[in-house]
Amino acid sequence: MAESPVISAVRLRSRPATEALIVEAGERILLRDGFPGLNVQTLAAEAGCDRKLVYRYFGGVEGAAARIAQRANAALAASLASIPHVDTASLRTFARISLLTWLAALRVSPLSLRLMAWALVEDSDTLRRIEADRNAMLQAWLRERRPRLRTPPEGDAAAVNAVLMAAVQMLALSAAARGAVPGLPLDAAGWTRIETALDQLLVAFPD
Repeated sequence: MAESPVISAVRLRSRPATEALIVEAGERILLRDGFPGLNVQTLAAEAGCDRKLVYRYFGGVEGAAARIAQRANAALAASLASIPHVDTASLRTFARISLLTWLAALRVSPLSLRLMAWALVEDSDTLRRIEADRNAMLQAWLRERRPRLRTPPEGDAAAVNAVLMAAVQMLALSAAARGAVPGLPLDAAGWTRIETALDQLLVAFPD
C-alpha cells in the first residue's frame, strides 16, 4: 500500500520542519476544538505524521503544548511592546494603563486564552510552567515600564492588583467563550462600562 503524499512529504522534512508542523497542528486543534481535543492521536493526524514523532520530538502532548505556549507568549510580548510607553507619576494611572493593555493583549491572543482555560480545569507541571513563564513575561514588561512610584502605606496594593489582574483575565476568557459575563454583555458598550468600573476600583491606588 502506497504512502499518502502528506506522510511521504513529512518523511522528507528535517526535524525542525517536522516539529514546526506538529506545533502548528496543535495550535489549530486548540483553536478549533479546545484542549479536550488535543491528544497524541489527533495531533499526529492533524500534522500528517506518525504518533511516534510526537513522543520523539516532544515527549507527548504536554511537550507540544509547552512549545505552543512559547509562541503564544512571544505574540503576547509583541502585543505589549507595541503599546507606546506613557511616563506618569501616578500609580493609579500606571495601574490603569497596565491592566487595560494586558486585557487588550489577551483579547487578540486566542491561543493564550485557550492555554489559560486549560490550566483552570487541569493541573500539571507543564501547565504550571506555562503559567509561570507567562507571568514572568508580564512582570518583565511591567518592570521595564514602571516608573519609581510610591506604594500606598495603607492597604494591600499587591493584593488589590492581584484581584484586578484576575478579573481582567477572566473578562478576556469570558469574552472569547461567550461574549458576556453575568449581568453584562461584552459588546462595545459593555467594555466602556468595564473601563468606568475599573476607574472606580482603582481609587485604592494613589493618584
